[in-house]
Amino acid sequence: MKKEKPEETKSALREQVGALKNLPPFFKLIWQTNKYMALGNLGLRLLKSAVPLAMLYIGKEIIDAVITLANGDVTDTQYLWTMVALEFGLAIVSDIMNRGITLLDSLLGDLVSNRTSAELIRHAAKLDLYQFEDAAFYDKLERARRQTTGRTVLMSQVLSQMQDIVTVLFLGAGLIVFNPWLILILIIAVIPSFLGETHFNQRTYSLTRNWTPERRELDYLRFIGASDQTAKEVKIFNLADFIAKRFELLSDQYYLANRSIALKRSAWGSFLSFLGSISYYAAYVFIVTQAVSAIITIGTLTFLAGSFERMRNMLQNIMNRFSRIAEGALYLQDLFDFFEIQPNIHSEKNALPFPERVLTFTFDNVSFKYPNSERWAIRNLSFDLRAGEKLALVGENGAGKTTLVKLLARLYEPTEGKILVDGVDIRKYGIEDLRNNIGIIFQDYIRFQLKVKENIAIGNISAQNDFGLIEDAAGKSLASEVVEELPDKYEQILGKRFANGIDLSGGQWQKIALARAYMREAQLLILDEPTAALDARAEHEVFVRFAELIKGKAAVLISHRFSTVRMADRILFLENGQKLEYGSHEELLAKNGKYAELFHLQAQGYLD
Repeated sequence: MKKEKPEETKSALREQVGALKNLPPFFKLIWQTNKYMALGNLGLRLLKSAVPLAMLYIGKEIIDAVITLANGDVTDTQYLWTMVALEFGLAIVSDIMNRGITLLDSLLGDLVSNRTSAELIRHAAKLDLYQFEDAAFYDKLERARRQTTGRTVLMSQVLSQMQDIVTVLFLGAGLIVFNPWLILILIIAVIPSFLGETHFNQRTYSLTRNWTPERRELDYLRFIGASDQTAKEVKIFNLADFIAKRFELLSDQYYLANRSIALKRSAWGSFLSFLGSISYYAAYVFIVTQAVSAIITIGTLTFLAGSFERMRNMLQNIMNRFSRIAEGALYLQDLFDFFEIQPNIHSEKNALPFPERVLTFTFDNVSFKYPNSERWAIRNLSFDLRAGEKLALVGENGAGKTTLVKLLARLYEPTEGKILVDGVDIRKYGIEDLRNNIGIIFQDYIRFQLKVKENIAIGNISAQNDFGLIEDAAGKSLASEVVEELPDKYEQILGKRFANGIDLSGGQWQKIALARAYMREAQLLILDEPTAALDARAEHEVFVRFAELIKGKAAVLISHRFSTVRMADRILFLENGQKLEYGSHEELLAKNGKYAELFHLQAQGYLD
């Protein structure tokens, strides 16, 4: 079990007060979401804050009027019934305002949650690919993602705090007129409980933050234990008990750590609340004594006792709610911290427009190593790729083929050397413009559980409403043959997650994915082993068709099948990220090197 470090819980009050700096940007976000709802909510709460004092005062007048009438001092009951009617009217208005506040809290909270979720998606898409490959980044992302929901609670808490403070000011004015010392007694009564809540809220936050990796693992275990993507392996390898036991072990550890804090919080909370109750009832006895001595009327007694009780409860709520608000603000910091993360790969100011017709892509002595790695994934690599040329990348797994492709698309930046487009460093061009001119289908393409037409349009999402282009792309990739067999054709939902969804075979999915490459008029098309699920004949057919359709454009092909690779104009054989051999199929066979060895080995396998 994790042990909480002493330095993580000291100065809890100072840290929670400091966290309140997150509230102004939070309310700026609320205001930008819907300023009319925000104003309406604030207005209703301000009106509602005056109701408790008015109700108490009217109650005082009713009791005094009843006693006066009972003693026979007055016979006219009009004032009494006027007060009763006024109290009834206030009760109705108060109920309407409560319902209005609740409604606006709910609606505005949903809008804020939707807005922050959408902004998180957009911001995450701007960040660098290598950041998503870092565990510490994933912890930040997970904490931020958790803050996109449930912010309705924090908003309501802050607005309720403002409302209660105004109400306390009204009630306090009435108590001060009677005896100012009652206010001091009230404050003394609630401070111990407030300090206790502050301390334990900070400890709870520290626990939650420190356990972010483990909570992320728990979510992952929940997913793999009950998912359509893992169901086959879980069944065939009998993994259910293994996953469940691992989940139970980790969740029990978190439960024990959380239980320890909860037990201490409950014990100290009871003791501190007891101290507050002593102070409250000392003041209450004083008020009763004043009434018994006829210094104040019975109506005034009820007014003061009611005001004192309400103020005590409200101050208690204000103090405790402050801790919860500060705790919420601490968690809110996770969201703002994520939004402050900026990508290192971005477009320069005054970026150059991408050439309308590229002549040459050039790797100029490029080297690359992944962050936090000492191993070079690409080392001193130089070659040219000209327009109208098909380049095949060959090499064993881990040779650097996919890394090379990601460098071309500027998903990574070279550690050393340059990548040039017509002699100009690709960093001089705008990223979006560059990527719009590159079409890539990776081996691990995503099988989106969306409609067929949406799955294809992903290749050029700005053209998602151009059905003619979608059909043309499907025809080029042979996905149209798959579509014709589906009940709803291009409207068919793929995958089994949603109602009426139909799953496809690996080969069918690959044709859908290939259609994405044809959705844009890219000057460079890259196929990173996207046909691995197809048999040799089908793959050959796809690449022959691909070669016919991209005439005049540059293309990069990655495949382990040499029958396909030989169709390329030139072949780059990579080993440990370095250029081992380079040339046409015939040239590399004539060299009788590593390429020729693997080609003959694979060919012999077919003959056998």
